[in-house]
Amino acid sequence: MANIKSLAKDSVIYGGSTILTKTINWLATPLFAYNFSSASDFGMMTNLYACGALITVILTFGLETGFFRFINQAPEEKRESVYATSLTIIVSIIAVYLFIFLGFSGQIRPYLWSSRIPDSYLQMLVIILSMDAFIALPFAFLRYEKKPLRFGFFKALQASLYILLCTFFLVVCPWIDRNSPGLIRWFWNENHCVGYVLVSNIIATGIQTLGLLLQMPKFRFSFDKQLARNMLRYCFPLMLMGIAGMSNQVIDKIIFPAVYPDPEEAMGQLGLYGACFKIAVIMVVFTQAFRYAFDPFIFEKGKEKDAKQSYSTVMRYFVAIGLLVFLGVTFYIDVIKHIFVPSRYFVALPVVPIVLMGELFFAVYYNLSVWYKLTDKTYWGSIFSCAGFVVIIALNLIFIPAYSYMACAWASFAGNLLMMLLSYFIGQKYYPVRYDLKSLFLYAGLAAALYCIAVFTPVEHLGLRLAFRTGLICVYLFVLVRRDFIND
Repeated sequence: MANIKSLAKDSVIYGGSTILTKTINWLATPLFAYNFSSASDFGMMTNLYACGALITVILTFGLETGFFRFINQAPEEKRESVYATSLTIIVSIIAVYLFIFLGFSGQIRPYLWSSRIPDSYLQMLVIILSMDAFIALPFAFLRYEKKPLRFGFFKALQASLYILLCTFFLVVCPWIDRNSPGLIRWFWNENHCVGYVLVSNIIATGIQTLGLLLQMPKFRFSFDKQLARNMLRYCFPLMLMGIAGMSNQVIDKIIFPAVYPDPEEAMGQLGLYGACFKIAVIMVVFTQAFRYAFDPFIFEKGKEKDAKQSYSTVMRYFVAIGLLVFLGVTFYIDVIKHIFVPSRYFVALPVVPIVLMGELFFAVYYNLSVWYKLTDKTYWGSIFSCAGFVVIIALNLIFIPAYSYMACAWASFAGNLLMMLLSYFIGQKYYPVRYDLKSLFLYAGLAAALYCIAVFTPVEHLGLRLAFRTGLICVYLFVLVRRDFIND
């Protein structure tokens, strides 16, 4: 139990900064939705950043996990070499990426981005992604050194600068232009809202990168060829897994404009989906907060005799709290929707519970990944992710023309469910962990029952409806606290 409390403490520390950062970025959703001239702008931004997320996975090459794997195995005198070698690898990858994407952007863009997106937007995105990939390793080092305050400061710094700059360009500049026409026209154009979002991102991430470089300890350059080969061999399957895993989350937003039957309407429909998808990001926040602590915990705890019991206990708490997040968002959606998006986006709200549950499946799948990471069978992660990817892309290609963004939500749900089930059943063969299935099914069944009661019980008055659903939340909390927290 002490180890679980330690993991919970780390999750709070790292998760606090992550939640703060994600919350700040969350504030950008209503900022964009209310200030973009149309849903098409939101769709364009969604498409750009979806491609960017996939490229970032390739650039980081799974080296965050690989770094933790090898630095925990290395003797004290070799740990500096692990970091230096990891950094050299990632800088080399970024250099190749910049050469290809800046030097041959004209040949590449038809395969990745819509022709409606200006070249200047793509060039800015390339620069942003190179910085994001580079700083992944310094952030991993801060986690290894257990410096959560410094980690959180630089995460929050970037997010705060980003939202402040976006507010300046999207809110303050239009106000200045209305009251003093011509004063800012030398740098501001009301038709380039998405471009200003990218400019804000470049400035904020650039300052974050500079700050990380200035405060990192000085390392002697060293490159261990054998270590590099071992790291690349270990990380390559993780990178493939990451590509497939990230594709599962963003491929719908990448292919949607090409698959949707009406090209003129495609970006608008994608904008509706992208904005309402953001409401479900709360599940991603919860998951990512957990992951920052879970990665080091896997390898540290793996050396101890009670490791499997600890992994089982972590899973029970994780699923129980994840289901609570699901109920919280879906039960209070009538309030949340007015905060995040204007009424023209409400038509896409039915995707929220589907996306939330799909993200929870993916989070459980990540939790199950302990078995192939500890046994060095990381290729299984690639296999699972590829299986989910095939399902997701097939369902999107088949059903987007008929069902628009609802097909995207259900495809993600199905693909993540498949990955979770495959990882569990195959993992029991190679690294059997006796997960508390009785408790997991109890919480899942209770959450499903409460959700159905909430949805199928008509309460017209908003205040009474929220009060009724709050009572249902209390029922879930009572069972959770009585069954797990009081007894433990």
